This record gives sequence, C-alpha cells and structure tokens, in this order.
Amino acid sequence: MAVRPEGHLRLSLVTCPVALATSEAETVRFNPATGNRIKMKTVDAGTGEDVSRGDLVKGFAVAKNEYVLLEKEDFERVKLESTRILDIEKFVPRESIDRLYWDMPYHLVPSGKTGVEAFAVIREAMKRWRSAAW
Repeated sequence: MAVRPEGHLRLSLVTCPVALATSEAETVRFNPATGNRIKMKTVDAGTGEDVSRGDLVKGFAVAKNEYVLLEKEDFERVKLESTRILDIEKFVPRESIDRLYWDMPYHLVPSGKTGVEAFAVIREAMKRWRSAAW
C-alpha cells in the first residue's frame, strides 16, 4: 500500500494525524491482447512527438485552444495556505455514494503513535453513528 503525504482528520474536537494510502500504486496494468505491461508516454497532441516530463508546464484554459501558461514562480507568489485537514461534516449511507468513486479506493491510516489512539476514538464514533442511523 502506497502512503502519501500526511495531514489531519478532524471530527468535532478530536483531531488525528493521518496519512492517505492507496493500493493503486501496487496495481500493474497489462495489454490483454499481448500480455505486455503498459507504458504511459507523454506525447505532444499537435506533433505526435514524445515530450520529456521535465519539459511540461502548467496552464489555465481561458478559451478553446487558448491557454495562459504558468511558471513555478507564479505558484510560489500565490502561496495558498493548505491546512491538510479533512473535516468530517456528516456521515452518509454507503448506497448514496456513486460507485464511480470506488474505482480507486483511498484509505486514511493513523500516522505516528499519537494518531493511533485518536483514530480509534473517531472510528468508534463512526461505528456508533452507523448503528444508531440504521
């Protein structure tokens, strides 16, 4: 299971350090016709030529086929504050979640020793809510 950057999960007054994990990184994809592994390539849509990932830039579409290109410095000047906190606002029945979101499951796992106890408190609250809601 691949673990991604850490953040916090918050339920009311309980905050738990967590890491985002997914099993997607462990998935190997194959071409069913040949049995070979799939290799993703970055290709220029206009010329059909290969492009090095290091040469890629980010941009914003302002109209059809019209983009404003952004440099690394542009993002640094904005300096958006990221709290890396997931606030649990409400619980919903599993059936109300579109199966489209099940294609690549993400898992929150407690991070560090302090996270294990706080995660258990949140998990128990979720269990109690679920049994009371149904």
